[in-house]
Amino acid sequence: MKGYAGDPGATSATLEPNGWLRTGDLCYIDKGYQVAPAELEQWLQSHPEIADAAVIPYPDEEAGQVPLVFLVKQPQSSIDERGIMDFVSKQVAPYKKIRRAAFVSSIPRSPAGKILRRDLRNMAFPALPPSKM
Repeated sequence: MKGYAGDPGATSATLEPNGWLRTGDLCYIDKGYQVAPAELEQWLQSHPEIADAAVIPYPDEEAGQVPLVFLVKQPQSSIDERGIMDFVSKQVAPYKKIRRAAFVSSIPRSPAGKILRRDLRNMAFPALPPSKM
């Protein structure tokens, strides 16, 4: 808005000299970060000792959520949680680092091959209602 037509007093009371509108609203900026599960899954599946991987959100008091990865090892793999964390941390931004990992025998998938993340959430948080995930 450029101002009130024919009312310069109302215009100056409403608009800042730099053009901002005075609303009287208070706010704060809370910056969040987007972590795409597919990006982390791609990095994880590129590791020679990982056969399959899936990522779901894990509740975190400070960040809100952090990535939780489910991994299927290749036969005779000796990789552990620390090794996976180190591997990923060298390739992604700090907020995308893996902080929790679980090794499983298989990743649940639909007949079309889509990861069944709800099944993974139920495995990780069996007692939580769906609204808490």
